Amino acid sequence: MASPEDVIEPVAQSSAAQKLGRRRFMHDTQNLSPDEIDGLMSSSEGRPFLVVHHLPELKEEGVPFLMPGTPITCRVDNTEKYTTRSKVHVGTLYTVRLTHGHFHWTVKRKYKHFQELHRDLYKHKMMIHLLPLGRFSKDRQQLRAMSEEMPSLHGTERTRRTSSKMKYLEEYLNGLLENVFCRNDHSMLEFLSVGALSFVTDLGPKGLEGPISKRSGGHRIQGLNCIGHHQICFRWSRRWLVVKDSFLLYMNRDNGSINFVLLFDPEFKVKVGRAHTDTKYGVCIENFARSLIIKCSSYRQTHWWSHEINRFAGTCDFLKVQRFCGFAPPRENMLTKWYVNGSGYFADLADALEQAKEEIFITDWWLSPEVFLKRPATDNYWRLDHILKRKAEQGVKVCVMLYKEVEMALGINSEHSKRTLMNMHPNIKVMRHPDHVSSVVFLWAHHEKMVAIDQTVAFVGGIDLAFGRWDNSQYRLTDLGLKEKADEALKPDTVDNGVAEGQKPSEPDKQAEQDPGDLTGNTKLWLGKDYSNFIRKDWVQLDRPFEDNIDRTQVPRMPWRDLSAAVHGRAARDVARHFIQRWNFTKIFKNKYKDDFYPYLLPKSHCTADNLTYTVPGSTKAKVQVLRSADRWSTGTCESSILNAYIHTIENSEHYIYIENQFFISCADGKTVHNGIGDAIVERILRAHREQKKYRVFVVVPLLPGFEGDISAGGGNAIQAILHFTYRTMCRGEHSILSRLREVKDQWTEYISLCGLRTHAQLSQSIVTELIYVHSKTLIADDRCYIIGSANINDRSMLGSRDSEMAVFVEDEERVPSVMGGEEYQAGPLTLALRKECFRVLVGASSDPSINIEDPISDDFFFLAWNAAAKQNAIIYDQVFKCLPYNTVHSMRVLKEYSSEERLCDTDPEKAAEELKGIRGLLVHYPLRFLCEENLLPPLATKEGMAPVGLWT
Repeated sequence: MASPEDVIEPVAQSSAAQKLGRRRFMHDTQNLSPDEIDGLMSSSEGRPFLVVHHLPELKEEGVPFLMPGTPITCRVDNTEKYTTRSKVHVGTLYTVRLTHGHFHWTVKRKYKHFQELHRDLYKHKMMIHLLPLGRFSKDRQQLRAMSEEMPSLHGTERTRRTSSKMKYLEEYLNGLLENVFCRNDHSMLEFLSVGALSFVTDLGPKGLEGPISKRSGGHRIQGLNCIGHHQICFRWSRRWLVVKDSFLLYMNRDNGSINFVLLFDPEFKVKVGRAHTDTKYGVCIENFARSLIIKCSSYRQTHWWSHEINRFAGTCDFLKVQRFCGFAPPRENMLTKWYVNGSGYFADLADALEQAKEEIFITDWWLSPEVFLKRPATDNYWRLDHILKRKAEQGVKVCVMLYKEVEMALGINSEHSKRTLMNMHPNIKVMRHPDHVSSVVFLWAHHEKMVAIDQTVAFVGGIDLAFGRWDNSQYRLTDLGLKEKADEALKPDTVDNGVAEGQKPSEPDKQAEQDPGDLTGNTKLWLGKDYSNFIRKDWVQLDRPFEDNIDRTQVPRMPWRDLSAAVHGRAARDVARHFIQRWNFTKIFKNKYKDDFYPYLLPKSHCTADNLTYTVPGSTKAKVQVLRSADRWSTGTCESSILNAYIHTIENSEHYIYIENQFFISCADGKTVHNGIGDAIVERILRAHREQKKYRVFVVVPLLPGFEGDISAGGGNAIQAILHFTYRTMCRGEHSILSRLREVKDQWTEYISLCGLRTHAQLSQSIVTELIYVHSKTLIADDRCYIIGSANINDRSMLGSRDSEMAVFVEDEERVPSVMGGEEYQAGPLTLALRKECFRVLVGASSDPSINIEDPISDDFFFLAWNAAAKQNAIIYDQVFKCLPYNTVHSMRVLKEYSSEERLCDTDPEKAAEELKGIRGLLVHYPLRFLCEENLLPPLATKEGMAPVGLWT
């Protein structure tokens, strides 16, 4: 195998040409340079966080645990009496308070511990004198630097006077600590309860530390605990326990490696006694994922450990169940920023990645290493894999978690993504999860899309770092590489798409035939597989990323609409903590990740979260809560806080809600669908109707599900299955929203609008149209709060027991004057700007200043600017293109006839272009009557029909 120092460029190869069972780098073998070691130990303010990733190297180099040049002082200020085992003698316990830089901690020691320390130091000193070994050379230098003999612990009158004994022990200990040889001795460090992680500033206060014996097992993970595991199949190991303010860990003191990390959560408990531990002097430490049993040396030490762990963990936010039954509380005054479309998101993410100094965490449903974050790309500098490689070479630890797909069902090729990244540098670690057979998880997916940088800034939302996701508000259908189009791409992403005029005819430039490795002069925005229309043809051969998937001279691309958010500080710490929990959980679960190449990750303390090293430009302060959907299979815990937040927000909204989502499958019946988002919408509309108050619901979803299929022939079973459950939610069957609004009769149109998005352009002398694929997962309410995340409105995303998801709930804390229902209104500035950005593009206000979007619930806006435009646009698109899906197509027979009709765009392009000038914005009404006479559920004899219903819902 080649040496880790080799520089390897990921070359597109067929998967068959690779040895998939082997990875390029097996160990972190990069040695730290003297300058790097100095940088990790020189600060008097505490050790930098990178120390946690270099513990074995620092142990091997003999780097002292205490900070050089920083004094350590002690004060013995209290005594306690305790009864010895004989119950005859009464012993004295001394409280020793220690200070080292800005770190403060307390240990309790008996007089015999002082005696043992003195003896061990004396033995070490004699050994150095008597054994002239090379490994003692540094110790001999420190010993020669001693200005006088070691302080004596024996033979003075003072030791017999108990009243002055504390003062004497204090002077004795301070005398030892003034000498480098004594204070860095192993015995002294154990006496002081000091370890390699004691003074890492970003891990918070020093915490509680000490040697313990721990019992193996106790993991609450399916498949890991055999019958009798806790009683029979365990072993005891000597470890060093470290308790911090939001987690504890144990590590191997001999080699410096971390062996396990236990995060505090609402299930965290500390129990003492044989009844809970099956051992004498045992302590049981539990959280949702593990029951860890440690063994102490005495009854007193057992209770000291349990008391101090509870005391130290008592202030941790993660011990409580938070609002919406979530793991993280609302964080006030957090810097945050929203993104509509991928262009601004990718650009800010690229800049943030460039600022990474310690860690980069990435988890995606799909990740394309070759995706460009800034466009048009004229070189590879802003290509994702090149960015990550560049940071890894700078010493940043890059940890990536990918969903391991069922390859027969999905073609996202996570194996290619993993192999490409892992072959670049040993600082890049990639895990895939789940293993479907061993975890018995076949239907559910890891669906989060998040990036955390140095646990200080994080990006959360619906946008994978993958092909097809980059877009802006122009939603181009073509990309043939003309210069003027690239120039347009660089304009601020706040303008309308200008579809009313259509795009000019264009011809492909020579770049299409050039080597994709040479990007000099490139003007294309979407290279190779990035130019996509996945309903026409799904992605294939992703290990050939720069070969076009479709003919861009004939087939329009499908625009991609999506939202994401950036958060900072404590909210970013919460996002990172979720990633760390998943990473450590996967490391335990999968045998191939148990080696030291995949490290345990540690969450930074929230007490240093406000020290921001980088902020995303344009961020604004608001209240932010991190939400998630999680289950035992995915994260080792259970949570459905996203669903709870959606329902709470809908129920408590006063004026409107705006939903933009990839799916709209809801309305619980207790059998096939279980999430209650649709039910909350119904109840809120009925309440408004009974109270005779104005209330609006805006719903925007994709016109077709994102599966490959020819809709003119019915679309295929997968498309029809999703359409079935979408229509079941909207308008068909007794559980649908419109069916349950019988009380309002035909007035439902005053309360709710259901829309999709469509645009058009000119491609190779022909006028073309395509739906805009809505991939967003967003809820906006009352111009005061919003939710952006990865969770679709369906059971898969919302229940928590299925797909894993992440979202942020943002509430404005400030107010600005606005208008609501024709009256003055105090809106939140961040939410108001987001709602206006969405509405401006959708209704065409960017190109038509006469369209007023200030008041979202006024009759003028709701009926004219929104609904009338959506109705008129749908009619025009039908006249020009015979678009599908469409309202008048009720059956497969009509569909066949409709698809064979001549289209105006083909028979009279000039008239078609004239008609298209009437298009305003992007909205079209969702075709509620499409195929209403057909049963859209897959036939039972098909593979889709044999799949569990939960696959679609």
